[in-house]
Amino acid sequence: MRSTHHLIRPAHLNQFGFLFGGQLLAWVDEDCWISASLSLPGCRFVTIGMESVEFKHRVSEGDILRIDCLRKQVGNTSVTFEVQVYSNSTASGAPIFSTDVSFVNVDEQGNKAPIPAAAKQCGGSL
Repeated sequence: MRSTHHLIRPAHLNQFGFLFGGQLLAWVDEDCWISASLSLPGCRFVTIGMESVEFKHRVSEGDILRIDCLRKQVGNTSVTFEVQVYSNSTASGAPIFSTDVSFVNVDEQGNKAPIPAAAKQCGGSL
């Protein structure tokens, strides 16, 4: 599992003073892409989808988010990560957002390409 943290700043807020959902989705996508690239080196991943998008708790300026990315499944050409996002401002300790993010490995022309066996073997448990 790989974790990253993000501090919520004024530039991340929507017109109501809470974290803009699109900003969280961008962080989730980027953090999972980094996890995929580090755990399966030599691949050229592009995002193919998120399982669902449901925000369960608002996030305010000054909150610190932790994004956990856990490799869930590796296929022939794709990899899926389970993502859970936590905020230091929630007393329950429950995730404020969770989803699965899937990536596909592509060649230089943008066509699906197999994930090399060597990459799968050296991937570890990121």
